[in-house]
Amino acid sequence: MTSQAADRPETVGASRRSKLTREREQEFFDAVLGQLRACGYDAVTMEGIAARTRCSKSTLYRQWRTKPRLVAAALRSSQCPRFSGIDTGTLAGDLVEAARAAGKVSADDTRLLQALGHALVQDAELGRALREAVVGPEVDALREILRRGVERGEVPAGHPALEYVPVQMFGVLRARVVLEGRHADPDYLVRFVEAAVLPALGLAPAHGHRSPSQG
Repeated sequence: MTSQAADRPETVGASRRSKLTREREQEFFDAVLGQLRACGYDAVTMEGIAARTRCSKSTLYRQWRTKPRLVAAALRSSQCPRFSGIDTGTLAGDLVEAARAAGKVSADDTRLLQALGHALVQDAELGRALREAVVGPEVDALREILRRGVERGEVPAGHPALEYVPVQMFGVLRARVVLEGRHADPDYLVRFVEAAVLPALGLAPAHGHRSPSQG
């Protein structure tokens, strides 16, 4: 029996949701995200989260009814666009700063994506929650950075490489740990942007930044 099926008691049914404080709700979400990163999606159970947060299972069922709904809510609670607010005045500088920002949290983000893995394919709600909470805001912020670069005339509006910048940035975050067994840290991502992303856009490295030869 899957954990989803096991975590859906028939007695919950039409039970009314109780009022939880924001702080208490966040405790549940933090416990879910911590368990996801540490042990994977299948290891997350309503019973386990209840034990970690010292509440009854019925409280969780009243609020979210199923494990996928609880996990989706936890993902949405983690929404924190780390690219927003970046504005160095140049597209190259903005992309380098975005690389640094992504590298600082790449280990946590990669663990989260790996933990969800197969479940994302099986559960559409989880997939939507991940895109809304983790991926969507970052992609939107990157597109805003690119839009400003186009407005400043740094890159032509129809440049074919513009479409692929978000895929490049997020792809390398996932790929390095698979290919090399190491997370894409800030130094690696900056070097990647300068060696692959900027040349594709016809841009020179950001002024004043010098990449180390190794890392």
